[in-house]
Amino acid sequence: TKMLPTATPSSTNNNNKIIPSYPELDFRSGARIEDLNRLILEFSKHDQREYDDQRALEIHTAKDFIFSMLGMVQKLDQKLPVANEYLLLSGGVREGVVDMDLDELSVYARGTDYDMDFTLLVPALKLHDRNQPVTLDMRHSALCHSWLSLRLFDEGTINKWKDCCTVVDHINGATNYFFSPTLVADWFYESISVVLVEIQKKPQRGMPRVEKVERNGTIISVILGVGSSRMLYDIVPVVSFKGWPAVAQSWLMENHFWDGKITEEEVISGFYLVPACSHKGCKENEWRLSFARSEVQLKKCISASLMQAYQACKAIIIKLLSRPKAISPYHLRSMMLWACDRLPATYLSQEDFSAHFLLGLIDDLQNCLVNKMCPNYFIPQCNMLEHLSDEMAMLHARKLSSVRSDPAEHLRTTIEHAKAANRLTLELHWRGSASNLPSPQSDAGGEHQPDDRLAKKLQQLVTENPGKSISVFINPDDVTRPHFRIDDKFF
Repeated sequence: TKMLPTATPSSTNNNNKIIPSYPELDFRSGARIEDLNRLILEFSKHDQREYDDQRALEIHTAKDFIFSMLGMVQKLDQKLPVANEYLLLSGGVREGVVDMDLDELSVYARGTDYDMDFTLLVPALKLHDRNQPVTLDMRHSALCHSWLSLRLFDEGTINKWKDCCTVVDHINGATNYFFSPTLVADWFYESISVVLVEIQKKPQRGMPRVEKVERNGTIISVILGVGSSRMLYDIVPVVSFKGWPAVAQSWLMENHFWDGKITEEEVISGFYLVPACSHKGCKENEWRLSFARSEVQLKKCISASLMQAYQACKAIIIKLLSRPKAISPYHLRSMMLWACDRLPATYLSQEDFSAHFLLGLIDDLQNCLVNKMCPNYFIPQCNMLEHLSDEMAMLHARKLSSVRSDPAEHLRTTIEHAKAANRLTLELHWRGSASNLPSPQSDAGGEHQPDDRLAKKLQQLVTENPGKSISVFINPDDVTRPHFRIDDKFF
């Protein structure tokens, strides 16, 4: 049975008088729901690019280059784990794929600076040998944040990473080393820079062009040119844990929208510490808990129409609320997860309800701003908007009010932005083809010849899994065999 969110006038009343049936309207803006649905669909079409074989090969070449580079970073001083497990997320940090501080990032635009963006979480340390809840040292930090003492690790690890720690001496003479996100980012940026200089001394045909390497706070942003494509990689040094943090244990006791759709083991397989500080915290010592691994799993349980509404809403707020920074796409993602817990699955799975979902997300976001309250989905006692000033909250709430009064106009604007970005990408593509830029397919060095079957496989993965996150398991000593995992499927 079809669910309607609002009562629609019936065609007859008790006196058998014919009443004209009206198109369904949004009460606040007067926009036709049908028109909003059409605009959201059009935005999705322009936002999700199709990849041909050439583009798929270029994506693969760039990814291989990044992994080879990280293998060389590991060999520099053996700091990184030898057999590492990276999490590759589609979308850059600016897209809100992880909860990082966006005000520290340079502003890059799709179409102008890059064509595709990815976030790569690279574990500097791994703690994977425990089954019990992981207890972290949260005495010195805000909720959702933690310091990390190297006492959890073996002597060899401590000696390797000492120079990336802040040192605290205790009265009893013991020395405690705290893993420092800023010092780790310093080391990582310097190591990547050294390796890239080495790689560029011996360029190989078809090798990506390094167009930009920039340190943005604790993130290293690399833009690569391959053929006529430009890929942005936001590389984030993290600490990887198997298991689940004690601070989020109570969340598991609640009922959730994903219950019965995916197993608890999939949801709580592990978490990260990412190099991000709270607003009053100590930048040198404080890490933020990240549940990116779980979010990849939860995404599988979100309906296509809600996902479309979320992407459209995200595009609107990135443009509208970018300066000064108060709301990030990560806040919006948390609200969407709360909405999934709050609303019936039968309602959220309605195919042509994208417009209702978009309007609802805007209302939710406005409500969060007015009340300065946006609980973290995994640690609800952590309010992610607690630090906002009243003035900042009201400024953004008023901006959102203008969106809510005319959602169709704002959707049209985001569609134009997406079209313009795609046009820029195409122009560069044509220009690249005309000037015969070397492409990976013209690589003559036998052993470096890209595997055509792999390119086709990758293209198939990318097109069949729009918006999904891809994990890649790699051994730095053998970069010839990538192992893809999209959500829980291996390739």
